Amino acid sequence: MSKNKKKRKLKQKLTDKYRLVILNEDTFQERFSLKLSRLNVFVFSGVFSILLIILTTLLIAFTGIREYIPGYSSTALKKKATRLTYEADSLKNRLAIIESYTKALKPVLTGDIEPEKIDSITTEMQTIVIDETKLQATKQDSLFREKIDNKDLFPLYEGGENRIKNVFFSPLTGTISQPFDLNEKHYAIDIVAQTDTPVKAVADGTVILAEWTAETGYVITIQHSNEFISVYKHNGTLLKQQGDVVKSGEAIASVGSTGELTTGPHLHFELWNNGFPVNPTNYIDFQ
Repeated sequence: MSKNKKKRKLKQKLTDKYRLVILNEDTFQERFSLKLSRLNVFVFSGVFSILLIILTTLLIAFTGIREYIPGYSSTALKKKATRLTYEADSLKNRLAIIESYTKALKPVLTGDIEPEKIDSITTEMQTIVIDETKLQATKQDSLFREKIDNKDLFPLYEGGENRIKNVFFSPLTGTISQPFDLNEKHYAIDIVAQTDTPVKAVADGTVILAEWTAETGYVITIQHSNEFISVYKHNGTLLKQQGDVVKSGEAIASVGSTGELTTGPHLHFELWNNGFPVNPTNYIDFQ
């Protein structure tokens, strides 16, 4: 019985009504009154606390306020860190090339390489008698010689001169999933690689386009010498802007899968010359 009485008293305490009244101090006129119970106060306080926690969490998670909380990094800092990582990778590759060149040149400068020895060859002078009557050219010989002299012995095929003047390097190491095909109007090669792999410039040049398109995502285009243009599509991020001057082998973007016309992370690479698409594999070794 004592337990039941205690429960009833507790329930009565929770459900007992109280009136909260606000009075005018001078006139004692009632301005505001509210009926409350301890149970209502507890429920209202709990709901208000939960809503306050949820609103605070949303405000921190989806606004820039989180950048002021220790442990969170800003978006600008992440982009800067990614850019510095790619630049460091480019500098590392160029340093390796310079070290290899210096290592190969060092023996020449220090004199460690000995000149080749040429064995003396003794020859016996022989008297040769020439019959000058046999050196007289006939009319047919003269016509044939004139025909050969007027013919170009070393013709250059179309585009050969530009290939000699331009040296291109592979923008990416990966597997070619789709080759260049004029019949299918696929004026590029698709190279499959892991996401965020650096995409490098194939030669020195100037960035003439760096923007986003709905079909091909992030696109960057570089103008090279001798009317060559290289195009890189479906990038994850762009590291260069329009007007930037880039060097051969410098990181310009990262592999991604942006745009509607993509099925996975890869690089869509095009090479154009004098306004016409050319097969990149004829100019670049992708192995």
